[in-house]
Amino acid sequence: MKAMLAPLAFALAACASVPPAAAGPTAGLGQYAEVYGLRIRPVRVIEDSRCPLDVRCVWAGRLVVETEVSGSAPYQLHQLELGKPRAIAGAGGTVTLVAAEPGKTAGAAIPPGAYRFTFQRRP
Repeated sequence: MKAMLAPLAFALAACASVPPAAAGPTAGLGQYAEVYGLRIRPVRVIEDSRCPLDVRCVWAGRLVVETEVSGSAPYQLHQLELGKPRAIAGAGGTVTLVAAEPGKTAGAAIPPGAYRFTFQRRP
């Protein structure tokens, strides 16, 4: 019995180390998010090839969103890729698309109005 408890305790400890969901300003397509002085508006999804949650994939895929960014400079269009910081001219830093919901599922398209994007800004 004790031999079975050690692997179980290890498995539960591994579950506890899952990072929490990304926190930050969130917006859907056509909506604005305020991110430390910048207004960010996702305009359209250019690519969503993320691996569905219910499938095992060799490649994680990509999510690229065309985004309008305005603030200290006139508005600019940027293609933000999930998890990749993007330098913003005139803003003195980077903006990163850090999370997107909902996750994909095999065989089901995500309606454009269902997307929610979370952003982060770094100096």
